[in-house]
Amino acid sequence: MGIIAFILLGIIAGYLGRLVMPGRQKMGFVATALLGMVGSVVGGVLASLVSGEGLQLGTAGLLGSIIGVLIVLFIVERTGRTDRADNRRRA
Repeated sequence: MGIIAFILLGIIAGYLGRLVMPGRQKMGFVATALLGMVGSVVGGVLASLVSGEGLQLGTAGLLGSIIGVLIVLFIVERTGRTDRADNRRRA
């Protein structure tokens, strides 16, 4: 997969994953693209593990990327990541 295709897949998967995940994720265009690219790698690694190929670093297709995005968003939400603006309002 070329770098341009990887970036486009990341953008599409990031937006679709954010649409599917309940709640509000505060992130811009670049963060969404990065989320999609990380999700694609996570989905590719999980697909290689499930298929019995062992741990291989690779990317997934659109569906695998969306699944990876959902996993990454779930982990980020559960680790207690908060925005700085939220912290200022609580203080």
